[in-house]
Amino acid sequence: MEPVLAEILEQVTARAARSRPVEICVGVHWTFVAVEIDGRISGGLASTLSEGSHAHAHDGAPAVIDAGHLLSRSAIELAAMVGSARSLEIGIGMATLNALLEVDPLACVEVNAADLIAERGAGRNVAVVGHFPFIPRLHEVAGTLWVLELNPRAGDLPAEAARDILPRADVVAITGTSLLNGTFGALVALCRPDAYVLLLGATTPLSPVLFQMGVDALAGTLVVDPERVRLAVSQGATFRQIPGKRLLTMLRA
Repeated sequence: MEPVLAEILEQVTARAARSRPVEICVGVHWTFVAVEIDGRISGGLASTLSEGSHAHAHDGAPAVIDAGHLLSRSAIELAAMVGSARSLEIGIGMATLNALLEVDPLACVEVNAADLIAERGAGRNVAVVGHFPFIPRLHEVAGTLWVLELNPRAGDLPAEAARDILPRADVVAITGTSLLNGTFGALVALCRPDAYVLLLGATTPLSPVLFQMGVDALAGTLVVDPERVRLAVSQGATFRQIPGKRLLTMLRA
């Protein structure tokens, strides 16, 4: 588990004690968890990691221990699954963590991550960890654009190039999935102190704790209609196909 996730787990402990899990849905692209907190349903999303995408995948073992019985666990027990060695369990843990976070929309801005990266990266060296749909747009505005990917497409660089590329970047955008696959801490450590660093994607916890790690902006997702999100996720929706969500960005003061 990334050390920063242990801090965020501690942050949600009190809310978790007043919560009970009511829904767990592991879709092909996204994982959704809903908890009831003080009589209100709160939902959270996280990327669904394919089995084998995590360094400690268990060949031949169940992908999710106690699958079908997880709602009998407490909310904090589910959230703690973010420290599991099983890929699908990690996603369930992170989605639970996001459901438990108390996010004040008034403390965030509704700015698209792509817009923020384009604004900060105009004419500068930009590195993006993860191949996002807005990459073609960034090619038009960035001075130099590097895209690093675990599974590189044409024009991408392999993830191993991060050690060479990130120290050269003025703006660094890192996928929130890095918190799931255990690469977040190493990636942030490679960024220059003066670089503008964003963590983005629906997996991203909207927690100020991440600012302590040198992140300047958190571009995440707030679930506003849990039932519509659950239905879409259960039917294999991609992120753009999921209704009932708000894209929020939390900026370091």
